[in-house]
Amino acid sequence: MKYLHTMVRVTDLAESLDFYCNKLGLVELKRHESTAGRFTLVYLAAPGDEKAQVELTWNWDPEVYSGGRNFGHLAYAVDNIYDLCQQLMDAGVTINRPPRDGHMAFVRSPDEISIELLQKGDALPAQEPWASMQNIGSW
Repeated sequence: MKYLHTMVRVTDLAESLDFYCNKLGLVELKRHESTAGRFTLVYLAAPGDEKAQVELTWNWDPEVYSGGRNFGHLAYAVDNIYDLCQQLMDAGVTINRPPRDGHMAFVRSPDEISIELLQKGDALPAQEPWASMQNIGSW
């Protein structure tokens, strides 16, 4: 498993970039805009520590974040998403967003922190029981 990033939702991207980059000293590594999804992702890191990233997520449609929804998730790349999800389920962990696509799943910690699991490299071929599993709760 490899740590990837921590996601934080922001309400004003320019103001947030001013804080994180101009004041805190982080640098922008990459940016992704999705017109279909109506959001922008900006990945930041401290100079010299580019592997520990913060993902700023700016949803274009205004939204009030309550209950900690502005903090998104921790993300980890995993060797085999199906095997890990099965191990987690066998240990009593709820798979909130199953890896139906062979690429991404979400679970929650005992303190309700969302954890995103991403398949290293290409997505695995879809397989059961994952392909038919429904989401449980929120993540």
